[in-house]
Amino acid sequence: MLETAFHAIMSQVAIMNSFPIRLAVLLTLVNGFASAHAAFDESKIDALVKDAQKAFDVPGVAVAIVKDGDVIYLKGFGVKELGKKDSVTPDTLFPLSSCTKAFTTTAMAILVDEERMAWDDPVRKHVEFFHLADPLADADVRMRDLVCHRTGLAGHDLLWYRATWKPEEAIRRIGHVKLDKPFRGAFQYQSTMFTTAGYGVGVASKSTWKEFVQTRILDPLEMKATVFTTLDAEKVDHALPHRKNMSGEVVSISACKMEYPDAASSLHSSARDLANWARFQLGDGTWKGKQIVSAKNLGETHTAQMAIRVEGLTKAMNPESHVINYGMGWVLQDYRGVELISHAGAIDGYRVHLTLVPEAKLGIVLLVNLHQTRMNLALSNSLVDLMLALPKKDWNAHFIDLAKKDDADIRDRAKERTAKRHQGTKPSRELGAYTGGYEDEAFGTGKVTLEDGQLVWKWSTFTCPLEHYHYDTFIAKNDLIGNPMVVFTLGADGEVKAMDVQDAVGVEFRKVKGKK
Repeated sequence: MLETAFHAIMSQVAIMNSFPIRLAVLLTLVNGFASAHAAFDESKIDALVKDAQKAFDVPGVAVAIVKDGDVIYLKGFGVKELGKKDSVTPDTLFPLSSCTKAFTTTAMAILVDEERMAWDDPVRKHVEFFHLADPLADADVRMRDLVCHRTGLAGHDLLWYRATWKPEEAIRRIGHVKLDKPFRGAFQYQSTMFTTAGYGVGVASKSTWKEFVQTRILDPLEMKATVFTTLDAEKVDHALPHRKNMSGEVVSISACKMEYPDAASSLHSSARDLANWARFQLGDGTWKGKQIVSAKNLGETHTAQMAIRVEGLTKAMNPESHVINYGMGWVLQDYRGVELISHAGAIDGYRVHLTLVPEAKLGIVLLVNLHQTRMNLALSNSLVDLMLALPKKDWNAHFIDLAKKDDADIRDRAKERTAKRHQGTKPSRELGAYTGGYEDEAFGTGKVTLEDGQLVWKWSTFTCPLEHYHYDTFIAKNDLIGNPMVVFTLGADGEVKAMDVQDAVGVEFRKVKGKK
């Protein structure tokens, strides 16, 4: 990635080989950060949070900021549930979703220190039943590959999202999914690979991922409120999920229940606990004098492993960045002359964001209970600008404009799809011919039934009425999976042989003969 301001300056100074100049530049940078810290104004942070909360219609947010090893800001704003008076506090739990991933790579780093694992161990040294569908990838896949999103597999999130099976079963199933890109050829975000890495942590430590993270990370860091499942979080102070409906109104929704500990996504935590986590990640691997992990292997998780192309939406969302990479559980990028180490988490009704600025010893924790909001990115950038005395920019307006463009693109795609629809057509067969069982080696078995004159597809935890589109194409009506198009295909004998669930799902289910 692009060098940070500090490293860029130091490399130029090394060429000049002038100690007085080098010292002057270093002091300028350090004094700049020191001045920003000295100018810390709590009321300015309050104002930024409230402005962002209002701009994005967010019900509640918890914020923690750490600087130079201290927690300098810790507050909750708004409510845990719209229409109720219970306030969000620094101790309110939110699901971390993908911010769980850094806990897994830190656990791996501890095991690497103890020589019970190596970053480049073959995966099957620790997870014997793990496989990839491509023989070349399967023969050489390493633990490092799992945690920097370069196995060649795209997301295939329905292998874990609201699934009826346990995380271990998702690991077994992923071996039947074809690679979407060449092995190690492209960055593709893939959560089940982190689930696999966590399973390997359990095997290497002769325990489980949950037990190892609890005893070797959460307990030492005094993260007393952090829990591993939605069921545990619901027993204590927790925020409720919300999203905007078709009219733009914020409403409560049902939570995605993470019932089993999952190394990719299941942790729930509070701003208070995550302040400790941010302080630890900004340090040298010690906590209150005790070595938790070596600085070397903690640093390896913060080191670029895979390039992320800065184009399209990624570029639009990161206009101040030139190079973005993925480390191991962290995103690394340049931002206005400094390095940011960050990660986002998103699950139904929530967004979280953790941002570290190592050169400034600054960490920011944002926990929000609104689905897919970009408030987190806007507020994180605004807070970095404030804390480092960088030029002010209206990040709220920037991300609101992006959201409007996204909405316009969605409307345009819907119009385009409608324009391509062939009116007045009907299915090739009577509706009853499409009913029965459909299966895929990875995604399992689903069923199409006929209910009150309409086809209904039931698979995993999803029930989707099939609305006829044209010919043998239907739309599976379910917002949770994006209302994908479903195309039935017929064999030479005129019998239905498969259903191709397209768009974000991307699975072709084969019809099971004789199965109703």
